[in-house]
Amino acid sequence: MIIDPSVTPPADITRPPRKLVDGLTQIGTAAVSGELSRLGIRNPQLTGLTPMAFGQCMAGPALTLQFLPKREDLAPGEEYEEPEKQIHRHVLYLVQEGDVVVVDARGDMHSGIFGEMMMTYFKGRKGAGLVVDGCLRDTPKIAGLGVNIWSRGRTPNFHTQTGLMPYAVNVPVACGGTTVMPGDIVVADDDGAIVVPIALAEQILDMGNKHADWEDFARLRLSQGADLRKYYPISKEVEAEYFAWREKNPL
Repeated sequence: MIIDPSVTPPADITRPPRKLVDGLTQIGTAAVSGELSRLGIRNPQLTGLTPMAFGQCMAGPALTLQFLPKREDLAPGEEYEEPEKQIHRHVLYLVQEGDVVVVDARGDMHSGIFGEMMMTYFKGRKGAGLVVDGCLRDTPKIAGLGVNIWSRGRTPNFHTQTGLMPYAVNVPVACGGTTVMPGDIVVADDDGAIVVPIALAEQILDMGNKHADWEDFARLRLSQGADLRKYYPISKEVEAEYFAWREKNPL
């Protein structure tokens, strides 16, 4: 039996401190992914998702939306039929400033999960961005909204027009082949999108900040023609030089 979200609203998430989220945004996906690997998370990438426009960068806690293969007795067939029973709307009702909506659309390339009107609402709610393992529709108009979006592609079809139906909000999902739990932090930029388990987020931020610190020093020396073997990563041989540089250039 499918739960009617207009009668039983989906559960909300617990949101992390904004400082934590902003810090992960500044570090970026490449550095965060590397630090996650050192903690045993082999591949946090949401594979196959690319930004709608380059130059976007975001991080935020995940509100999740799960799609399943369509079964006609469980899903309305028309775009505007019984709108409050269409579960994809209800994840948007939960959006607060800085949230990221993560959609498991099964990699489907035919169903447009959201269109212009839904994304206009999302923009008004001040969501950080959208990550969709599938497609959107109305993309020329969505592009004009300035919403941060990572997806597999675009289509003219609406969400239940073909083979999918929205089924659940704020449940564990598989997005781009990676498990995302409600409340995990999603980080995304031009390199793609990754997921940071919420239990590891503070540790990852601390590790990433330390890594970025010595990389600043290494970058400077490499730009001056210094020996790559000594300065990336910084070797024991130049550690004293690094500490002296940091003392003169405090954070």
